[in-house]
Amino acid sequence: MRKIHPSEITPESIYHSRRQFIKSAGILTGGALLLAACGGEAPSIAPAPTATLLKPGPTLTGSMDELGNPLTPYADVSGFNNFYEFSLSKTAVADLARDFETSPWAVQVGGLVDKPRTFDLDDLMRFTQEERIYRLRCVETWSMVVPWTGFPLATLLKEVEPTSNAAYVRFETLSDSERMPGLNTGGFPWPYVEGLRLDEAMNDLCILATGVYGKPLPPQNGAPVRLVVPWKYGFKSIKSIIRIDLVAEQPTSFWSAAAPNEYGFYANVNPEVPHPRWSQAQEGRFGESTRRDTLLFNGYAEEVGHLYTGMDLKANF
Repeated sequence: MRKIHPSEITPESIYHSRRQFIKSAGILTGGALLLAACGGEAPSIAPAPTATLLKPGPTLTGSMDELGNPLTPYADVSGFNNFYEFSLSKTAVADLARDFETSPWAVQVGGLVDKPRTFDLDDLMRFTQEERIYRLRCVETWSMVVPWTGFPLATLLKEVEPTSNAAYVRFETLSDSERMPGLNTGGFPWPYVEGLRLDEAMNDLCILATGVYGKPLPPQNGAPVRLVVPWKYGFKSIKSIIRIDLVAEQPTSFWSAAAPNEYGFYANVNPEVPHPRWSQAQEGRFGESTRRDTLLFNGYAEEVGHLYTGMDLKANF
């Protein structure tokens, strides 16, 4: 795999203000990058996806996704992480987050809903948990194959009954500077916020993940609950969620606020839409020595392409 210079994988506005930012991230051999880190009646649930579904349990050795891609090793998925709330250094996150307490935990769900509710961990685990092997494509052009445990976001949203005015879903990460030392670093529009259109959120591919590789999510991967939207770049898959609101207007996401010329609201994986500073036509899959072509919607076009019928995908990047 070719060398990736730090300035190529770091948002330019952040890079120029932090010359020491991830000096050690110039080259990884067989390693991993994990980003993060995606009006009218509420739409119905989309048909079941073709992505691989597995029985719960850590019996994933040798498993592949539906395209025949092998899993990225757990050590890679959990050992090198983008989670700026803990650190700007990807190699430091897992250690700094090691003792991060995720219980008790509560996710407030409200806004334009008929039945606002707060879900604790027990509530979240009562939803039927299943394992799904998804490709994860980073905006930095890295990619991996990850077996998540979780449940469709749509099942949670149906519980709170979105009103006819709800058009978007806004997500917010915990922001606690005493527990997350990276929040003391200036220059970012904290808290971390992400958003989806309601029909995107209701698509069955979109899940709330509670585990990875048959194990509970470790803190560095977004414990105890995170979003996974496999057809979008990884930064849409917000971690350690504490709040979900149904809203009428498109929310301003964290990276769109930080660098609006580089990170759009939709962030759909698209080889035809380059990042302002690098091409998205190819990606580096972990464990592979050569780069591969990027697939539109990360290979999930059959399941989600209809969501964008008639849209200009370059204007709505």
